[in-house]
Amino acid sequence: MSAIPPGSGPRPLPGTRRTGRAPLVGVACAALAVALTGCGEKEDPDAGTNGMGKLPAAKIEAKARAAADRAETVHLSGNVVGQGRTYKLDMSLAKDGAKGELTTKAAAFQLLRIGDALYLKADADFWTGEKSGKSGALDQGAANKLGGKYVKVPAKDPVYQRFSGFTDKDTLLAGLLGLHGKLTAGDRGDLDGVRTIRVSAGAGSGVDVSLEGTPYPLRLHRAGDAGVVKMDQWGKPVDLKAPDKDQVVDYGTQISGSGR
Repeated sequence: MSAIPPGSGPRPLPGTRRTGRAPLVGVACAALAVALTGCGEKEDPDAGTNGMGKLPAAKIEAKARAAADRAETVHLSGNVVGQGRTYKLDMSLAKDGAKGELTTKAAAFQLLRIGDALYLKADADFWTGEKSGKSGALDQGAANKLGGKYVKVPAKDPVYQRFSGFTDKDTLLAGLLGLHGKLTAGDRGDLDGVRTIRVSAGAGSGVDVSLEGTPYPLRLHRAGDAGVVKMDQWGKPVDLKAPDKDQVVDYGTQISGSGR
C-alpha cells in the first residue's frame, strides 16, 4: 500500500477555514434567538400594582370612592369653579372638622371648623362686601372689628351657608368625585412618583386613581375646565385647635349687615 504523501488529505472548501469558531457561532445564535423571543413579549402594565387597572371603569370608580369614604382625613389643593367664582383650595379635612384657606379673585380667607363651630378669618375689605338682605353691606366700622380676627360664624348666617361646605369632607368629596356620563378607563400616568389610572366621563371630567396600595383618588379633573383638584395626605392626622379667645369675635346670631 502506498503511503499518502503529507499534505495530500482532504482540503477545506474554498472560502472556509478550520478555526474552531463553530461552537461560538452556535452560542451567539442561541443568545440572539432568546433576545428576539423576549422582544416579542409585552410587559404587563399592572405588574406590581393593586390590580385596579384590570377592573372595569365603574368598579375602579366605586373602589376609589369607597376608599375616600373610609379615610378619616385628606388634603385638597387646586381650583374649583362654582357659582361664577373661581376658588383656590388649600384645605385639610377630617371627619369632625377642617382647616385651611380659600382664595378668590377678590379675597383670601382662612376657614376653621371644629364640630359645629365655624370660624372665618379675613381682612376688613372682605367683610365690607358681605351683604344680608335688606341690611345691606357691613359698615366700615363693623368690618374693621372683624378684620384679622377669627369670626365665629352663626349657623343661620349666609356666610355659614356659603362656606361650611368647604369644611365638610363627605359633602365636598361627594360633589367633587361625582362623575356623570359613560365611564372609561385606561390612560396611565404618574403623580408625584405614584402610578395612576384615569377614569374618565363626559365633557373632559375624570379622576386619577392610585395603582399602588389603597386605590385613593389622587387628582380630579372637573368637566368643562371647571378646575383641577389634587387629593393627598389620605389618613394623616389633622391638628384642629380652637383659636385663642382673644383672637375670636363672636357676633351672636348674625354677622352680615348687622351694623355692629
